[in-house]
Amino acid sequence: MKMRTSDLNLASVIKLVSQTCINCKLCQKECAFLQKYAKPKEIADSYEQSLQKCLAMPFECSLCQLCGAVCPVKVKPVEMFLQMRRAASAQHSGLYDRHSILLDYERRGTSRWYSYYAIPAQCDTVLFPGCALPGAQPKTVLRLFEHLRKCLPTLGIVLDCCTKPSHDLGRRQYFEAMFGEMLHFLTKHGIRRILVACPSCYRTFKDYGSPLEVRTVYEILAEGLLPDLDSASGVVCIHDPCATRYDNEIHEATRQLIAAAGFTVEEMAHEREKTFCCGEGGAVGFVNPDLAKQWAEKRTEEAKGRRIITYCSGCVNFLGRMNPTVHLLNILFASGAYSRGSIKIAKPPFTYLNRIRLKNHFRRELVAAVTRERTFSPDESGSKLSRMKRLIPYL
Repeated sequence: MKMRTSDLNLASVIKLVSQTCINCKLCQKECAFLQKYAKPKEIADSYEQSLQKCLAMPFECSLCQLCGAVCPVKVKPVEMFLQMRRAASAQHSGLYDRHSILLDYERRGTSRWYSYYAIPAQCDTVLFPGCALPGAQPKTVLRLFEHLRKCLPTLGIVLDCCTKPSHDLGRRQYFEAMFGEMLHFLTKHGIRRILVACPSCYRTFKDYGSPLEVRTVYEILAEGLLPDLDSASGVVCIHDPCATRYDNEIHEATRQLIAAAGFTVEEMAHEREKTFCCGEGGAVGFVNPDLAKQWAEKRTEEAKGRRIITYCSGCVNFLGRMNPTVHLLNILFASGAYSRGSIKIAKPPFTYLNRIRLKNHFRRELVAAVTRERTFSPDESGSKLSRMKRLIPYL
């Protein structure tokens, strides 16, 4: 298996950044976090794990990878900040009191109350809609699922959380156990392909989900499975979620879908590989709300009053506070609601009720050979974690 930079230990990745970064300031120019702290080489050279300020600092990085995208020598400082988060987590010195809301949200998503797997006979492909979209737009998820079944009649559904929040907060052992258990269950029951609507889920399965193939629903739809679209018009701009920064196939597919809907796209200065974070990335808002808000402000400034279309529920929520923002799936599957200006997006606590209702719908309506509610927890016994690491040795 090819070595990822994230597989290196903290000392090794710090050394790599220190020896490779040329202090050119290009990444610092783009990023308020680096403007606050220093250039990557300077951070690497001054890092001391025993200092509280060094333990807290990496949790203010959005992990969006823009620094690596603009780097002329291809340094990837994000890997250093992720390893710093992991070191803080291992020492129980992370800022997890402030992250408790996010971690509770993640735990609910993996619990038996909200999770549901339905795998029909001869199914090798499942839709994995993520956590946010089923709560905010359950009808859109249903319409998407039924539309995909036109060409994939044995399509299954998995309502679960990919546990990317734990991954990004440095809770490596917990993430590996939870994601590994899900991956083992899916492959054991014949699943070969995951279709995702959430860019964060895409990134997680893409990086850690081998041997499963992962594709976004946007790519599938753009390959000739367009739904019946309402006639739309107007100029819009596109916000590419940072989780898809290097995935040009997704960028092309989403633009093809937006054009098919009738819109004229005017690209912003930072798009595709150079896209901004919306502000939600890395859970920065829990420890430094002002720093997170600066990302949204920069994106709003570039939008210049134009409506933003994106394909991430988190981006819709974060950017929508400052600029008109709509999810691409709402345009494709909102049954005229977009053109009427009547799209409704649920907010907590109604999102949780929507997720339960969506689960119950699939329990009633989808005939499946295999079903389950997830009950696994790595906290139950250390032996489970060890067993999962043997089953999924590349995690």
